[in-house]
Amino acid sequence: MTMQCAHLDHVRSVSPATPEGCEECLAGGTTWVHLRMCLECGHVGCCDDSRMKHATKHFHVSSHPVMRSFQPGEDWGWCFVDELFIEPAPRPAAHS
Repeated sequence: MTMQCAHLDHVRSVSPATPEGCEECLAGGTTWVHLRMCLECGHVGCCDDSRMKHATKHFHVSSHPVMRSFQPGEDWGWCFVDELFIEPAPRPAAHS
């Protein structure tokens, strides 16, 4: 049976807060491997392969559960709470 993310109601139509890279790495002068964007607030953080792991740190501070890859050509997401890979990346629900 395929698990489904129970946190998709947190997904918003957001724009990246720092489209040029990881917000904290840019401020601190560190580097990243890949980028992730929070789908609740638009925070851009570095992945867990990066030394600082700012995307995961953002989840622990904010409790925003769902992020997506912010790498060109990638269309997948991750739910930190359910520990669930989501492909394609979740989109905000259309409102009537």
